[in-house]
Amino acid sequence: MGSAPDTVIIGAGQAGLATSYWLSQADVEHQIMERRDTLGGAYQDRWDGFFMNTPNFTLELPGMPYIGDDPEAFLPRTAVVNLLRRYAEVINAPVLTGVDVTRLSASDGTFSLETSQGKLAAKKVVLATGAYQVPKLPAMAAKLPKGVTQLHTHHYRSPQQLPEGAVLIVGTGQSGGQIAEELHDAGREVHLAVSTCPEAPRRYRGHDILYWLLETGKHGPEYGVNALTREALPSPAARLACNPLLSGTDGGHDIHLRELGRRGMHLHGRLEDIDDGDLTFTDDLPERLATVEAGFNNRMRKAIDGYIAAAGIDAPEQPAVPDDDWLPSEPATLNLADAGVTSVLWATGYGLDLSFIDLPVLDEWGYPKHTAGVTEQAGLYAVGLPWLTRHYSSILGGVGLDAESVAGNLAHA
Repeated sequence: MGSAPDTVIIGAGQAGLATSYWLSQADVEHQIMERRDTLGGAYQDRWDGFFMNTPNFTLELPGMPYIGDDPEAFLPRTAVVNLLRRYAEVINAPVLTGVDVTRLSASDGTFSLETSQGKLAAKKVVLATGAYQVPKLPAMAAKLPKGVTQLHTHHYRSPQQLPEGAVLIVGTGQSGGQIAEELHDAGREVHLAVSTCPEAPRRYRGHDILYWLLETGKHGPEYGVNALTREALPSPAARLACNPLLSGTDGGHDIHLRELGRRGMHLHGRLEDIDDGDLTFTDDLPERLATVEAGFNNRMRKAIDGYIAAAGIDAPEQPAVPDDDWLPSEPATLNLADAGVTSVLWATGYGLDLSFIDLPVLDEWGYPKHTAGVTEQAGLYAVGLPWLTRHYSSILGGVGLDAESVAGNLAHA
């Protein structure tokens, strides 16, 4: 492949493009390497009915603010892909597509990148490979009967893709919740193995919840409210925890698991074991639902309310949520054949995969050891990872601030 600019960005999703914008502003010559053949980031991997969970007013990328006439709406998948492609054109991003970086090493102050198109050298490298790289599939997936169709949500596209019959969805994060609604609306019988991703209100104190999460993350520290910063996380593992259960479909709405149950979906505990076609779930669904419902109040609500009070913002109080003690009566076991379940969707999330980095810069969770995106390896930076600095670090509407900081550090290093 030959020579390259002194700076290489690995990944041309929102993080890589935002970093490219700020490097161009600083007159830093650089090249972006994108393993996909087309631009549009990981949104290209989402299902046909996918909608953003962040409203349009948050889609402000550096150098390309949102100028549409529907700031409270939510973009469908194709529109998000087109947004990123347009952004690359607007900022004239120097992208090479179809180039997969397979190994990154360093020697004598120079990085060596082995790629699908050959080798190249660089003085500085930015990791912008995304927050959702590798679908996580539990080992017990191998124990499902061969006649049952199983897919990770990464490979799911529409209800028509699945054979006739009931569907078990394992996991109730954002993808699991939204796909459950889609399948139910398509007339499918749906079973849900409930995880502990927290529910959250779509609108809170007069605004979409994302408005407050972004404002609190950006400006809270000015008022001593640091609950949505990386340093306030209870443990490093929390950086990779699931996001609040919300939906951007149908104009955006809350998703409440008890309500899904009342609508006819079958709620189960966490999937514990598979013995041929017999599935066993934890017998703790009441406690699990209580944990899901308390999650927002435990951290996010306290942070937002603290910021509103400290900043003196006039925001209406949130109406109280009535107590809901409805419980399903599902047993802790399920026979797939008896229940007519012909498909299992694994909504078990994604993991980071930075295994191509042949340098001692990753911690036990496979996350780069860094300070504000500056890693322990001189000349190596990271942008766009979950909780890089704050709650919003990996989302399209928040990545620009971290990108600006990292690009500034890189330009003056």
